[in-house]
Amino acid sequence: MSLLRKLPVIAALGLTAFQAQAAHVLVVLSDANHLDLKDGKVFSTGFYLNELMQPVKMLMDAGHQVTFATPQGRAPTLDKGSVDKVYFGGDEAALQSHRAMLDKLLITSATQSPVISLARVEQIGYDKFDAVYVPGGHAPMQDLLTSPALGKLFANFHAHAKPTALECHGPIALLSTLGDAPGFTQRLAKGATVATPKQWIYSGYRMTVFSNAEEELAKGQLGGEMTFYPQTALQKAGAQFSSESQAFAPHVVTDRELITGQNPASAVQVGNELLKRLK
Repeated sequence: MSLLRKLPVIAALGLTAFQAQAAHVLVVLSDANHLDLKDGKVFSTGFYLNELMQPVKMLMDAGHQVTFATPQGRAPTLDKGSVDKVYFGGDEAALQSHRAMLDKLLITSATQSPVISLARVEQIGYDKFDAVYVPGGHAPMQDLLTSPALGKLFANFHAHAKPTALECHGPIALLSTLGDAPGFTQRLAKGATVATPKQWIYSGYRMTVFSNAEEELAKGQLGGEMTFYPQTALQKAGAQFSSESQAFAPHVVTDRELITGQNPASAVQVGNELLKRLK
């Protein structure tokens, strides 16, 4: 067989090998478009553009399949405050390219969004997914932290040691695996004494999340006070918290199957860690 005739065969074999290595990653976002604050105030929010799209672009560029889901299967909301080049290293072109990719995927479209519900994810089968990723923005603090469906998914991934990556405020979603997540978070919100749960699948795990110090520096943007901070909540649940000494500097922590990023600047590093696990 001539070399020219062999090339299509070689290309086909290469493509097959490439596809065989591709993973299926589930990206879980919040259904919420706001965060309830103290004194009845409300902050309009959603997911952060760079925290979703930087890792998603990295995954798709590497040939991995991505499925998007929310607890109820509603189109998630983009936090307009995150559409800023500051979250892309000051690179306006990077901002625009990631925004264009988001628009192309139709994730936020009320009528054409490909987002499915977590109930549908369970019907498809958790075994069909190789990893899960939860981006930040404040929205996860409204619903993901108490979602029974998400808690069930995390518990399955934990039992099978599947990569579980969460970014910025995303790690608060790990509370969904508590036996009484609603009660735990309600006590935190009321400022009541909260005992460390006797059983939590992530107890003792090293992890990070948007820190209390960063929350204090950024709270003026909310127009009110949060009912509690995610760092405090995770520590009360039994996590071993780790943070970068310099506020808003990248910081990623890995412990067993868990990958957590501290703030928006950590999104690319979280994406890189996830890609390493999928090789």
